[in-house]
Amino acid sequence: MIVRRPAVAGSFYPAQPDRLRRQVVELLADARTAPKITPKALIAPHAGYVYSGSTAAAAFAALSGSAQTFARIVLIGPAHYVPIRGIALPTVDAFETPLGRVSVDRDGLNEITGLPFVSRNDAAHAPEHALEVELPFLQIVLPSFSLLPLVVGDATAHEVAQVLAWLWSGPETLLVISSDLSHYHSYETARRLDAATATAIENGDWASLNSGQACGYLPIAGLLIEANRHKLKARRLSLCSSGDTAGPRDRVVGYGAWTFG
Repeated sequence: MIVRRPAVAGSFYPAQPDRLRRQVVELLADARTAPKITPKALIAPHAGYVYSGSTAAAAFAALSGSAQTFARIVLIGPAHYVPIRGIALPTVDAFETPLGRVSVDRDGLNEITGLPFVSRNDAAHAPEHALEVELPFLQIVLPSFSLLPLVVGDATAHEVAQVLAWLWSGPETLLVISSDLSHYHSYETARRLDAATATAIENGDWASLNSGQACGYLPIAGLLIEANRHKLKARRLSLCSSGDTAGPRDRVVGYGAWTFG
């Protein structure tokens, strides 16, 4: 078995399994109770847990009432480290965190390998934190699941939407979009920018999104295209910044959590 090892355990989240499990369980317990619906998609942030863990927990806590439903997670986020054209798939058999291994749905990935903007690229996945930090939440909340991990580089919103349409499937498939919001503005500027981004997400206005609003704006925009097509609505669960959690207020990063159903 070929395994993608954790890249940010010990920095973005605890490397010790007991500490990691305890932190995630506590974050989920502190999250506000979500409405009793089964979501089709989530948007969650991907910073270190000390900064965005509470916001991420708000998204994943929304799965608690329907955890038995989900068997397959399409996890998609932006490439931070390796420039790539299009969307990168891994060739590995599993992704690993300190909580264990998650099997990659190779059959699912094979469904989209014929698309011209999709390629196999383990180098893009190896250092990437955007997908990895979401996995411990999923491992705690869901009894079991397979994973379709996708990293988005130089692509278009419609290309992302095309991939999501291929993988949409039934209620057993959950789409998890990994993205932070604005980066390195003052606290008040970030609040203004992130409020506008939140409004665009909630209105399904994918065309207005850009890289200054969210590092994962392309995954978000692709989701909004498909959500509009399926008549799904976004529900805001949390909106804050690192200035509200663990960082200074002169250069903050914004975080938001939404469900779609």
